[in-house]
Amino acid sequence: IQISDNWPGYSLDLFTYPQHYYGDLEYVLIPHGIIVDRTERLAKDIMQDIGDNDIVVLCVLKGGYKFCADLVEHIKNLSRNSERFISMKVDFVRLKSYHNDQSMQDMQIMGGDDLSKLTGKVSFLCVIFTLFFMFYKDIVGTGRTMKVLLNTIEKYKPKMIKVASLLVKRTSRPDGYRPDYYGFEIPDLFVVGYALDYNEHFRDLNHICVINDHGKTKYRV
Repeated sequence: IQISDNWPGYSLDLFTYPQHYYGDLEYVLIPHGIIVDRTERLAKDIMQDIGDNDIVVLCVLKGGYKFCADLVEHIKNLSRNSERFISMKVDFVRLKSYHNDQSMQDMQIMGGDDLSKLTGKVSFLCVIFTLFFMFYKDIVGTGRTMKVLLNTIEKYKPKMIKVASLLVKRTSRPDGYRPDYYGFEIPDLFVVGYALDYNEHFRDLNHICVINDHGKTKYRV
């Protein structure tokens, strides 16, 4: 689903959201109900593609935990209601690559100590976003971040690696990284909610929203 650059979003008055974020948001970009429905469709597409393979889901924390949980639950439900059972294991890693709303040059990979379980298995990386941000005069994006993580995983020789992402931010770069499955292509906006944070705030917001300048200043570190 492609969200255009001139999409005005939904008025905050149409939805409920935590009162402690009143005044910190511009508008709702993607309501929670649409996120849930789109994630269910991604689960169906994945089920059709993986065949009879067992899978290992590698969840990228912290921003990916809600998307991962919802996607895994949908796959489980589809598996229970079909003639083939899909065995799934879940592991977690954490990537740190942002300070406030800016991407940092250096990226850290933490966790996922027992990645040897990926050997010979179909591996799904569950990430909430694959975004590209302007950093001074250069484009620095988590396409680079994802490539570093993928290079690490490939050392364990999994049977197949697929990346599922809820969001892809539009970029003019022809070499921008694209996941195998994604829910929404969005404009060049800094978004929060549905576990996406700004300095650990807004994870408890169910909708994906655009943060305003007041919110950035209020929660800046």
